[in-house]
Amino acid sequence: MLFNSIDFAIFLPIVFILYWFVTNKNLKLQNVLIVVSSYIFYGWWDWRFLSLVLYSSVVDFLVGIWLGKQNNPVKRKLLLSISIAGNLGLLVFFKYYNFFLDSFVDAFSFFGYELSTRSLNVILPVGISFYTFQTLSYGVDVYRKQLEPTRDFIAFSAFVTFFPQLVAGPIERATNLLPQFYSHRNFNYARAVDGLRQVLWGLFKKVVIADNAAEYANLIFNNSGEFSGSTLALGVFFFSIQIYCDFSGYSDIAIGIARLFGFNLMRNFNFPYFSRDIAEFWRRWHISLSTWFRDYLYYPLGGSKGNTLSKVRNTFIIFLVSGFWHGANWTFIVWGALNALYFLPLLLLNKNRKYLGNVADGKILPDLREFGSILLTFLMTLFAWIFFRASSLEHAFSIIAKIFSPSFFHSIELPLKYLIVVFLIVLFLIIEWQGRMNQYAIAKIGTAWPRFFRWTVYYSIVLAIFFFAGNSQDFIYFQF
Repeated sequence: MLFNSIDFAIFLPIVFILYWFVTNKNLKLQNVLIVVSSYIFYGWWDWRFLSLVLYSSVVDFLVGIWLGKQNNPVKRKLLLSISIAGNLGLLVFFKYYNFFLDSFVDAFSFFGYELSTRSLNVILPVGISFYTFQTLSYGVDVYRKQLEPTRDFIAFSAFVTFFPQLVAGPIERATNLLPQFYSHRNFNYARAVDGLRQVLWGLFKKVVIADNAAEYANLIFNNSGEFSGSTLALGVFFFSIQIYCDFSGYSDIAIGIARLFGFNLMRNFNFPYFSRDIAEFWRRWHISLSTWFRDYLYYPLGGSKGNTLSKVRNTFIIFLVSGFWHGANWTFIVWGALNALYFLPLLLLNKNRKYLGNVADGKILPDLREFGSILLTFLMTLFAWIFFRASSLEHAFSIIAKIFSPSFFHSIELPLKYLIVVFLIVLFLIIEWQGRMNQYAIAKIGTAWPRFFRWTVYYSIVLAIFFFAGNSQDFIYFQF
């Protein structure tokens, strides 16, 4: 079920009314309603894959209980291994089986041996990378004794399947979200209004900006051989806007909806395209995944401690794994490696935490040096996005070759109507810049204004969604 669908527009009010007006007196019933609603939400796509969500819930719930009873270090490690194998095994089979098989065949073909194998027609379950990581973190936290194991299977199931963030995050930690299912929730009008405001902005980002940018990004990337270097560069820019507005738009909607039900989800994006270096970009982009890899992979490997070789190794591991998490294609691995190369000089020179505050804090515009840093970081990110979006490495290199050819100076080969999209993107970036100090861009816009002007802004956004909506596109991160 998509957030920007008629189905969800009917589903959400029904769940909201049942949650606050029917089950509001009983915490257990509220949690049951969340679980049932979440299974309906996920099963709307394909009910057969509900068994995978149930499997992850049962395995990690039982592992948590057993870890709570066990003090023997060897047996505790065995239990953790069961959780890791159960979750990652599921993920590897559905997401990477054919990739490993094809790579194995290609490796033998390189040495002159032809192998005959048969790939399986494996359907990738929506959101599997998100909910497996979420349940896996629960087992690790219980193993580390950072969290007491729960004996409430309903609350745990609600944590795993919570529908606002089930299929595309944020990837929540059990230490943050699970305890919220133990506490009675009271309806808070101000929080609900703020949640609706964030949902509205998320829908605008997805429907107006991302879906329009997607039309031209897809046209250019899918027909890259027909366009000049300048047009291909514009296509890369459109994709960069698409993926940011698509994914951060989803996160805004998820966080806003959760707030309607009295829950606080972690922030997932913090205006990453205003970053002054790559290290700052990765602290602001897909925060729930970046911090997940940091806490459960990078730190256990030693992090930035140790000698230079260890720092280089750990950096490449975390970025390569991050790339591979995104998809079973060598393009994602190259994308991860490229970001590791971007990040390493900052780490080795101890400049990776140079920018911890907001850019141009207290100023209307950045100074020339800040602007140069933002522009350079954005251009580096654009170059990396080529590999992320291209269908193959050959496709990516062909695009790069054209962009860095004399055809880059040719006129752009697109109809004039794309200028409307460019105008909307520029307007969007201005609003994002003005709201960069807040949790989301329009969090404070109009809050102190008279009601008429405040509602004029909100209705303008609603009208923009109706009149400037692009052709509906699936959320990009559903494929991951």
